Amino acid sequence: MVIALNHVNVTVSAAQEVAAKHFYGSVLGLKQVPKPAASRQSGAWYQIGENQLHLSVEDELRGPSSSRHICFAVSDLAETEKRFCEAGVEIIPDPRPVPGSPRFYVRDPGGNQLEIVQSSL
Repeated sequence: MVIALNHVNVTVSAAQEVAAKHFYGSVLGLKQVPKPAASRQSGAWYQIGENQLHLSVEDELRGPSSSRHICFAVSDLAETEKRFCEAGVEIIPDPRPVPGSPRFYVRDPGGNQLEIVQSSL
């Protein structure tokens, strides 16, 4: 039985690693945490509450048109959108709005799609 989300792994190319670390650490504001010794060659791990986001470097990546995504709930959707805009990140409007759930999408430097939704908490 699944009881919680442990981590999500996103992949970028080696050429995108520095930009992706800046995106997740500075633009999105995630706290980077130490990786196990066996996993220290590349990428980064970030703590998000009880969960983690793992950034991995891969030689072959799938196309950016994939619908795979991670959803982040934020406390202030407008402020988060402003931070992305100030960092030069393209805001992708919600193609299928859900009543009562304001959201938008962005892509990280590796083309991974992120859904950003207003938290209901």
